[in-house]
Amino acid sequence: MWFVGQVLPRLRARFPNVRFTIIGADPSPEVLALASHPTFNPNFLSRDMTAKQWSEIVQDEGRPLTNRATQGQYPPGSTFKIIMATAALETQTVTPDTRIHCNGGYPFGKRVFHDWKKGGHGAMDITAAMVNSCDVFFYTIGQRMGIETIASYAEQFKLGQPTGIELPSERGGIVPSPAWKEKARNEPWFPGETISAAIGQGYVNVTPMQMTQVIATVANGGDILRPRLVHAVMERATGRLQEQPSVARGRLSVKPHNLALIRDSLAGVVSHGTATKAKSTLVSIAGKTGTAQVAALRSGPEKDIPKKLRDHAWFVSYAPVENPRIAVAVLVEHMGHGGSAAAPLAKQVIEAYIKYAGEEPETPGPPEASVSRSLQVASRGSHGRD
Repeated sequence: MWFVGQVLPRLRARFPNVRFTIIGADPSPEVLALASHPTFNPNFLSRDMTAKQWSEIVQDEGRPLTNRATQGQYPPGSTFKIIMATAALETQTVTPDTRIHCNGGYPFGKRVFHDWKKGGHGAMDITAAMVNSCDVFFYTIGQRMGIETIASYAEQFKLGQPTGIELPSERGGIVPSPAWKEKARNEPWFPGETISAAIGQGYVNVTPMQMTQVIATVANGGDILRPRLVHAVMERATGRLQEQPSVARGRLSVKPHNLALIRDSLAGVVSHGTATKAKSTLVSIAGKTGTAQVAALRSGPEKDIPKKLRDHAWFVSYAPVENPRIAVAVLVEHMGHGGSAAAPLAKQVIEAYIKYAGEEPETPGPPEASVSRSLQVASRGSHGRD
């Protein structure tokens, strides 16, 4: 937790009302650090609490008793494109060379589903679509594959169920399908809902811990392992340490060359795509941005939208690119775009870990300062997306 502790104090002091969670894990994924904010003073629970103290905690709009890492459920936004790209390649819906033209909108019935980039991206192959987070590309392949295929691959990544980490009351998220909707809402599935699901919106819901597991799975080459907090248990009688082994949950049924393409595209996201603010001079970083829409408000500048209706910012990442040592997931509520609000936080956490692990010498200057500057910019609005 030490390396995340390098980032959090000034962040919390400068932005006390920002709600976020940061998870750092190795690719096993053994959880190295987990932070959820707002928090509360746990000493209150170790002694007699006054009714006023308890009331202040439970009525706090920031929900400090909620562990956002495992209990917060959010649309994954464009981080879901990791699953979408995997499904499209494996089902041969597209090949690495397939190009889809994006002019900024995807007509469907009487509606046009818009890309985040007004005017569009032009012709995109799957790598370029990941790097630039082209919505129209993923609308198109989502409609071609259908919701059942999308759900099947999301479930292969173990979304829609708790990860099994050793923490109480973990939530499982939602992987929508016609069967799910019929059971949960007693309604049929509509084709337009597939298009929303294709970019991680609509009914799709995940926890940050689930997305940590997703990015760790990509980083480690396809092994789906249960996240764990406990590394070893000491026997009281003998003092001997019993290491807790990784628990396998499955393995991705993905061809190595397809997984390699996904990893290359994630490196491109940081080097020249939507997450250039995560680019580091200390270590190579790969990742995927996400901007999770809270409400369909696009009529005016983002700064004019009430804070509670602004988008959530996502970034899931790992480093170093060639030999991953750490996976990091960041979710910042109502702070806008993943590339401007979440990616810089992940960069600072990764750099702090690299220094902590002794892979690079310490450099002067606190990492928190640049984190605060990044969130200041994000809180004022950003012209970028994802």
